[in-house]
Amino acid sequence: MGYQTVEKIVMESAGLSETYFHTMMRLMGENPDVMELEADLGVCILGGGYKEMEETYPGQLFNCGIQEANMVGVACGLSAVGKVPFCHTFSPFLARRANDQIFISACYAGANIRLVGSDPGVMAAFNGGTHMPFEDVAAVRAFPGLTIVEPTDSAMLVNLLEQLVTLKGVYYLRMARKPMAKIYQDGSTFTIGKGCVIREGSDATIVASGLMVADAVEAADMLAAQGLHARVVDMFTIKPIDGELLTACARETGAVVTAENHNVIGGLGSAVCEVLSSTCPVPVERVGVQDRFGEVGPIDYLKETLGLTPAAIAEAVKRAVARK
Repeated sequence: MGYQTVEKIVMESAGLSETYFHTMMRLMGENPDVMELEADLGVCILGGGYKEMEETYPGQLFNCGIQEANMVGVACGLSAVGKVPFCHTFSPFLARRANDQIFISACYAGANIRLVGSDPGVMAAFNGGTHMPFEDVAAVRAFPGLTIVEPTDSAMLVNLLEQLVTLKGVYYLRMARKPMAKIYQDGSTFTIGKGCVIREGSDATIVASGLMVADAVEAADMLAAQGLHARVVDMFTIKPIDGELLTACARETGAVVTAENHNVIGGLGSAVCEVLSSTCPVPVERVGVQDRFGEVGPIDYLKETLGLTPAAIAEAVKRAVARK
């Protein structure tokens, strides 16, 4: 089928955590080798369904306690005997606390595990700067063989989870728990490693991921009213990044803007620059967190404070176009 965008972008009524629970319940029923591992945050991702999953699949759900590094080790052990473990905790606890275990026990050892890091970037909101990972992608992107995907909405999350059950390797799923803007029609399918062009344009290309995709579309609408036509690409696979699409967009539009819910250092913007510097150097502007820590606050406040808004993306496009 491929992917189909919705006619009008609206906020979804349910959070991605609810989608995650229902999809994992189905996948665990279909395949007894699928495991859900938690580091004492199961209720945060499974909600009221935690008890239901525990009772329905008692041999497939394990709470490893507040021991994130140990959880990754357990997952790697399970993968060695043919299991397909999904290990979840908040993004900073995976990327920071379990960093060495991800490198040695998972990537170096060739394990087959899925790392589910929830509430990336400003999605941590009132949990504040200690729980607000603007560095998680940078912390694991250089690990050989590790794939990073960031689902945009519930339709994409469902399809990615279905794929991750059968794929082999180490995957980092950078996932919001809260409701997201609905970009894709239900039943859409996606190819990991290939970006999605969701808006055509000839003056510049906006490459966005996760939370920032809907903002990129809004920025494109703002620019269209001013006579600038921006292409929008959802680069949901941050590693391996779709270099072929990036190069084609750079050649066809002559300017690129990246937008990410992450530090501008080491994330999507850096990955885009790495590709284009060797294939098609064009002006690139990066919208993201400017190398600072997070703070406590509502998501809208944090996005405004940190410059993660449609207006910021639109201004970056104007700067990039002016540099052509």
